Amino acid sequence: MRITNIDGTLLKKAFIGAANFLEENKEEVNALNVFPVPDGDTGTNMSLTMKSAVKHILEEEENNAGKVALAASNGSLMGARGNSGVILSQLFRGFANGLKDKEIVDTSALAEAFKMASDTAYKAVMKPTEGTILTVARGCAEYGLTLARKERDILIFLEKVIEYGNYILNKTPEMLPVLKQAGVVDAGGKGLIYVLTGAYNAITTGDEIVIDAVKEEVGKKKPISHTVETADIEFGYCTEFIINTDLDDYEEFRREIAELGDSLLVVGGEGLIKVHIHTNNPGRVLEKALALGELNDIKIDNMRYQHSHIIEEEKMDNSKKSDKPIKKYSFITVSIGEGINAVFNELNVDYIIPGGQTMNPSTEDILKAVEEVEGENIIILPNNGNIILAANQAKELSNKNVYVFPTKTIPEGITALLSFDPELGVEENLENMKEAVAHVKTAQVTYAVRDSEMNGVKINKDDIIGISSGEILSIGNDVEEVSYELLKNIVDEDSSLITIFYGNGVEEEQAVQLSEKIEEEFEDHDVEVIYGGQPLYYYIFSIE
Repeated sequence: MRITNIDGTLLKKAFIGAANFLEENKEEVNALNVFPVPDGDTGTNMSLTMKSAVKHILEEEENNAGKVALAASNGSLMGARGNSGVILSQLFRGFANGLKDKEIVDTSALAEAFKMASDTAYKAVMKPTEGTILTVARGCAEYGLTLARKERDILIFLEKVIEYGNYILNKTPEMLPVLKQAGVVDAGGKGLIYVLTGAYNAITTGDEIVIDAVKEEVGKKKPISHTVETADIEFGYCTEFIINTDLDDYEEFRREIAELGDSLLVVGGEGLIKVHIHTNNPGRVLEKALALGELNDIKIDNMRYQHSHIIEEEKMDNSKKSDKPIKKYSFITVSIGEGINAVFNELNVDYIIPGGQTMNPSTEDILKAVEEVEGENIIILPNNGNIILAANQAKELSNKNVYVFPTKTIPEGITALLSFDPELGVEENLENMKEAVAHVKTAQVTYAVRDSEMNGVKINKDDIIGISSGEILSIGNDVEEVSYELLKNIVDEDSSLITIFYGNGVEEEQAVQLSEKIEEEFEDHDVEVIYGGQPLYYYIFSIE
């Protein structure tokens, strides 16, 4: 089969194939996380970004390659999650600019679009790092430009570009020592190769492609309205619970309950599985969960009932808004964990976006929060290095005065808020927050999800590991011992306060016992214990 041109219909097929293939292989991409911790989410973030792109593509009715590419760009821009998803959205943005006003595409146009995609993504990152998805994208683009001078068959062109992209991908460990040390290639680069391979496979087959990975995302486009009827809520019961289980593999359970609703979240580890789903039959969900183990903290809310009350409250609030002065500042923060959320609420945060490790909010999620709050100046605290790019992307899309203060951890976010003075101006506050955050250290305790080796130390799957500033500083089999050794490595004479946030699966008594041991070791330090409720991480420590 020989193909010399791609029209809008075939380009749609390519994008859907790319999304499906990435979805099928996302766990392999997730497993390439440098640190063997349970928050490797590059594949998930890229897949969700692709789903958003395809959702917009399927709403494009014209058989025009340029318009299909633009729809993919717009969709990925709003749905971008994590740094890898944001970079992928920028690649699509450049790709769409390269195909602007083109109804059909040949290899020359495709190569130019690849080059523009690479250039746009590089410009979007303040300090581009070689050995990442950027390097793979640039390698594919540069090779494509050379190849397009003589190759007119798009299938042969893509096949050779992917082959060269794999060659560059396999060189990424030589460019980034941390990849070589972990024995992995770059996860984002691997995800990009899956995107290209999925597109190639879809174009190659003559069959009608099945919309698989994106089917639950696609539906009739509803008009934007502030007066949504309760009947428009497809799944009426917000159902949350925790399963105590010895089961490590819960993918089959996830697939089974995925058919019963939407807004599904299933995360777990160390004998606990946290489940969130919107469904019309919570009883069936709970029945399936009981097959895995004992259920705790069951919470079922009727969203239709809540929604009708919210509408009435909004009507009352709107009638009072004209008399209410506009706030000078509004804060948006990203957080996960009931206790940590409570802390942020006490610090007068206006809007908490659920998310963090393993659950990065999209650009659209952050933009919705920005539109919701009413302050003259809006400050976003991402509290995770993998959310900063999406926050900045939301800032660029908003007409409001938005400032992204690039906190990378929960303790940094809390410290920033504690140093804030509503009487001061924006710039002075941001400077004070920056100075305060510079004096806080964050440490975390979790478990290893795979065998690995870091700095010459062997790490086995399920080992307890203590992490701070991107380094694994303690390893063992006991959570409290690993926590104690971790703090001994980072607490110094310049610090005076140690705050312990204990997570899901840790009893208060355990946290108190650990605090007493820490107080004995660091007599001159104050030690506080706070329930965080965060998943996956037994403890988060703030050292000031």
